[in-house]
Amino acid sequence: MSGFKNFILRGNLVELAVAFIMATAFAAVIKATVDLLLGIIGKAGGYPDFSLWTPWGLLLGIWVTALVTFVITGAVVYYVIVVPYTEAKERSFPSPEPGTPEDVKLLQEIRDLLVQQNGGSTATVTPPTP
Repeated sequence: MSGFKNFILRGNLVELAVAFIMATAFAAVIKATVDLLLGIIGKAGGYPDFSLWTPWGLLLGIWVTALVTFVITGAVVYYVIVVPYTEAKERSFPSPEPGTPEDVKLLQEIRDLLVQQNGGSTATVTPPTP
């Protein structure tokens, strides 16, 4: 029973459940936005729903509707979620200044100390021959 309790109370599981619920609600908003935009396009072009559009006898309208939905979904996710998240993350946790990372600096110091110990020579190590 304690294993199940630990599984349920894990932070990642709760966060994943919340993300799934929010994504489902957000999908409804995106679908309504797509329907609204397709309605506006339909008023201008005469086809309120591209699904019934069949030029040359092909069901091209279904593909056009899916493509418009994909582009709108991508734009909404990018401009409503990704851009604000990136800006908030940068404000809270600024990226390090450009330059040499600390671990590389440490390795360079070790290299320089080894060169000093060897009398300043930078001899290369050759692999042993078999």
